[in-house]
Amino acid sequence: EAYMTTSHTNASLQELRSTFIAKGISSATSNYIVQGKGAILVDVEGNEFIDFAGGIAVMNVGHSHPKVVKAIKDQAEKLTHTCFMVSPYESSVTLAEKLCREVPGDSPKAAMFANSGAEAVENAVKIARYHTQKSAIIAFDNGFHGRTLMGMTLTSKIKPYKYGLGPFAPEIYRMPFANCYRCPFNKEYPDCDVACADHLEYFFINHVAAEQTAAIIIEPIQGEGGFITPPKEYFQKLKAICEKNNVLMIADEIQTGIGRTGYMFAMEYFGVEADLTTTAKSLAAGMPLSAVVGKKEIMDSVHPSGIGGTYGGNPVACEAALAVFDILESENLLERAKEIGKVLNKTFLSFQEKYDIIGDVRGLGPMIAMELVQDRQTKAPAAEETKALVNYCHEKGLIVLACGSYGNVLRFLMPLVITDEQLQKGIDIINDGLRKITG
Repeated sequence: EAYMTTSHTNASLQELRSTFIAKGISSATSNYIVQGKGAILVDVEGNEFIDFAGGIAVMNVGHSHPKVVKAIKDQAEKLTHTCFMVSPYESSVTLAEKLCREVPGDSPKAAMFANSGAEAVENAVKIARYHTQKSAIIAFDNGFHGRTLMGMTLTSKIKPYKYGLGPFAPEIYRMPFANCYRCPFNKEYPDCDVACADHLEYFFINHVAAEQTAAIIIEPIQGEGGFITPPKEYFQKLKAICEKNNVLMIADEIQTGIGRTGYMFAMEYFGVEADLTTTAKSLAAGMPLSAVVGKKEIMDSVHPSGIGGTYGGNPVACEAALAVFDILESENLLERAKEIGKVLNKTFLSFQEKYDIIGDVRGLGPMIAMELVQDRQTKAPAAEETKALVNYCHEKGLIVLACGSYGNVLRFLMPLVITDEQLQKGIDIINDGLRKITG
């Protein structure tokens, strides 16, 4: 295939970049990608990479899926923008219907569209505050909710996301998350009886009153925070406490949603209906689109024009998203996701037996991670080794990402359309890398 459409090399683009792109924006690699297909990326010099990053969980249906490409082309020829708030169009309404049916729970739902995950979070907070007429929001340790003012305030990690970028939004409170590998309460699951959830009752007494709290915002599995995966009953307990205290639960499914965990939305696995759900990333296969989907009486409480935005629910992005749902169903990608998850889980647990550096393997379905430690007893984070492993993989043609508060977690977000052969090749590179960094 002819993909060499540029006279530039990676080095010449890197030089241009250092001149014209702000230094505050960093990239994990210095390979400039010119083409992607399925789970394979190709750079300007023709180097191929297996993609285990998926554009940070955006490419669940794979790069340049023919159905998505066709949907974008067809729509672009007809209409690229009117602004839904001026002249509405069909795709936004049909996509809203689709999302309201897919988000877990039996309550009637309604949706609104924006452009990015952070914007969805901002709007979910606005809606929660408006509906409850309360101002406080409770977020969690290790949580990530974006980089806008509200987004970075809700986000836990200081460097790089918040450092020097304040002041922050008021009335945000933070409590510990269910982190079984590094329990903030020094307990062991299941003997702990999920005390981290009951802590919310204490929190209402000692940090912020329930009478002032509009909502808690929580990721079903913390993405940026290190794929921290709570016990199933954690969310059920939290939800019960929220309901008793008239506090809403916002599920931030921006990274976990659209099939990432083997479920359309992860809250289905946890058996909890959130009051509001945010979604973005894989929703439109790379087109900027996000949504807040929530219980109808909550979503409808805001007065007309109280929420909205110029590009929200752009017709090209909405058609791409409708194609994504078509692909997930017609190609049985939720089942495929569960299969990939089983392969990865089994493989990484076998790696854990072989390599002492792997302290923990966790996740749900193909949203899986390995936490690397210098010592299994002390659990001292192995951040440098994680970096070395990421670099080794990259040199061998595999793109993987690190995450976690200490940068010592290797996370996997490969497109769900990846072939068995590509998956195995990636796994082999990781195995070789582990051997090299522990040898």
